Amino acid sequence: MKLIALPAFSDNYLWLWQQDQMAVVVDPGDAAPVLQALAEQGLTLAAILVTHHHADHVGGVRELHLATGAQVFGPALEEVPAPFSPVMQGDAFDVLGQTVQVLDVPGHTAGHVAYYLPNAQPSPVLFCGDTLFSGGCGRIFEGTPAQMLASLDSLAGLPAHTQVCCAHEYTVSNLRFALAVEPSNAELQTYMAHCQQLRAKGLPTLPAQLGTELQINPFLRARYPDVRHAVALHAGLSALEQTDDVAVFAALREWKNDFR
Repeated sequence: MKLIALPAFSDNYLWLWQQDQMAVVVDPGDAAPVLQALAEQGLTLAAILVTHHHADHVGGVRELHLATGAQVFGPALEEVPAPFSPVMQGDAFDVLGQTVQVLDVPGHTAGHVAYYLPNAQPSPVLFCGDTLFSGGCGRIFEGTPAQMLASLDSLAGLPAHTQVCCAHEYTVSNLRFALAVEPSNAELQTYMAHCQQLRAKGLPTLPAQLGTELQINPFLRARYPDVRHAVALHAGLSALEQTDDVAVFAALREWKNDFR
C-alpha cells in the first residue's frame, strides 16, 4: 500500500491510502484535493474513513460520497455526514485487501476512533485523527484527561514499527514544547533537527514511527520521572498529585495549552 499525505487548509493532512488503482481517504475535511488526486492518478475511491466529527475532518465527506459512491465508515457515537457505517472498539472490516481494526480513543472528542491496519506492508499503519500527534496529542474538548491518557496508552501498546498517520502538521511546534519539558532528551534533540530539515524542504514530518514517539513525545512519557518532575515544578503539584498519573497528565496538557 502507498500512503499519500494530501495537504488541506493551513496544516491538515488528508491521508490517501492507495492500492493499485483503488484508494481510501481518511478524514477528508475538503473534497477538492481528494478529487484532484483521484483524477490525476486515475484512482477509484473505495471507502472514506472518519475518525471524529470536527468540520476539518468531515467537511468533504458528503461531496466525495455523492461523487464516487464510496462507502463511509465513522464513529458510532458521533454525527458523520452522508449515510455511513457506524464503527466502534472491537469492530473490524476489510478494505482493499487490508483488515482495518477500530479502536475507541475518546478525549479530543467523546466518540473519537482510530483505524489500525495490522497487516499493512512494510509495517502496520495507524490513522489516529487528532488523538496522537508527532510530539504531542490533541486538545481535550469533549472527553476527560483520564480518557485521553487511556486512549494514548492503548495506542502506545501497538507495535513500535507502526506508522502513525496524524491529521495535522504540528510536529515542530509540538517538539518545541517537548524540549521545554525534557531539554536533556538526546533522542528528542535529534528528532527536532530532523523534522526541521524536512519542513525546510517543504516535506511532511509524517507518518511518524510509534517507537520514535515513545522516545520523544511527552504525552506518551507522562509517567517518566523526568517528565513527571518537570510537570510538578511547572504546575506546583503537591506530593500526592505527583503520584497520580491522571493529575500529572492533566497538568501536562494544561501546560501545552498555554505554551507559546
